Amino acid sequence: MKAIVTGSLGNIGKPLAEELVQKGHTVTVISSKPEKQKDIEALGATAAIGSLSDVDFLVSTFTGADAVFAMVPPDFTEPDQVQYYRRIGSNYAQAIQQSGVKRLVHLSSTGAHLDNGTGFILGSHHTESILNELSDIAITHLRPTYFYTNLYSFVDMIKGLGFIGANYGGDDKIAMVHPRDIAAAAAQEIETPVTGKKVRYVGSDEHTANEAAHILGIAIGKPDLKWATFTNEQMQDGLEKKGMPTHIAANFVEMGASIHSGALRQDYDLHKPITMGKVKLEDFAKEFAAAF
Repeated sequence: MKAIVTGSLGNIGKPLAEELVQKGHTVTVISSKPEKQKDIEALGATAAIGSLSDVDFLVSTFTGADAVFAMVPPDFTEPDQVQYYRRIGSNYAQAIQQSGVKRLVHLSSTGAHLDNGTGFILGSHHTESILNELSDIAITHLRPTYFYTNLYSFVDMIKGLGFIGANYGGDDKIAMVHPRDIAAAAAQEIETPVTGKKVRYVGSDEHTANEAAHILGIAIGKPDLKWATFTNEQMQDGLEKKGMPTHIAANFVEMGASIHSGALRQDYDLHKPITMGKVKLEDFAKEFAAAF
C-alpha cells in the first residue's frame, strides 16, 4: 500500500510513518521544512517538501496513493484559527478529489460534533463537514481526547505556584490520550477496508483532574499536587498576562469551559473506544517527570 502521512515528523506523524514502514508499506511524509528530508528518509520513507496551502503540490503528492492521513498542523501565527482549519480542510478535499484517493484518515478531535462553544476545536467540526461532502471516499474521522502532551504547558505553573490551574480541574473527568496511541489507531484505520464515513474516538486513560495531578505529582516528587479550577475571567487574564494575544486566549478559555461543563465529551461518552490505548497516565508521568 502507498500511504501519505501529513504532520511531518511530529508526535503523531513520526510514529505513524515508522509503523507503516515497518509493516512494509510505501510511505511518503509531507513536511514544510526541507531540513526534515534526511530524517524522513532515515525512517525509510519518502519526503515530500511543500505547503498544505499549495493544492497543486497536494494533488501531485496524493496521486497514486492508496490512503492519506490528513491533519491540520497547529499554526498560531494564523489570525483566525477556525478559518485556517477550513482553508486547509478545503485544500485536502480538493486534492483528494483531483488525485483519485479513495481512503482518508482525518485527525479530528473530541468535541468536533459541536458547532459552537469549543474554541479551536470548532475548526475540526468544519473540516469534518467539508470532507464529508466528498463522495465515493472512505473516511475515518479520528477524534482523539485530551493530549497528555498538553500537560507540559503546566510545568512553569507547578514550579512557580505549586499547583496546576485552568478553567477546568478538580473533579472534572478528563479522557486523555498519548500521541503514540493516536498513531497506532491511524495505522490500523489505514490498513482496514472501510466504506462510507465513520467516527472513531481514541483514548488512553480517564481520570479526574485531581487524580491526574496526583499521578503527575508522585512522578515529580510532589504527591500533594492539586488541580485548581479558575473562573473563565481568571483564565483569560492569566493567559493575556503571559503575553498570549486576546483572541487566542479566548479560544483556550472557551475550549476549557467546554471541558469543565462536560459538553466536550458528551458524544465521546456515547461512543467510547472499545479498546483504550496502551499508554496509561502513569506511563506518561515518567515522560513528564523527565521533562520537568
